[in-house]
Amino acid sequence: MNQHQQPALTGQVTAGPGGAMTVEVGVITGDLTVTTTDAGDGTAAISVQYTGADEWYVLEGSPVAMPEDGLAAVQGAVIKAIRAGGAACAPSPGRA
Repeated sequence: MNQHQQPALTGQVTAGPGGAMTVEVGVITGDLTVTTTDAGDGTAAISVQYTGADEWYVLEGSPVAMPEDGLAAVQGAVIKAIRAGGAACAPSPGRA
């Protein structure tokens, strides 16, 4: 098993109307925890969970290309998109 931890950022957000779209269970709403992880291959993987829950879900559209601005730009774009709601998917940070 690989013990190396990839860089990641985690934050909380309350989803806007229409929530966030996940691959596994569709739309989730309410208070969410979002983790954006540098996959180490030029992409960032985005996962979400109901804050305090055990289960994590992949945000639809993840992984995304890592921009020059790095992981913080991806995390910021994801938080902004989920806050807006509308079944938010993983945005391209340059267009968010």
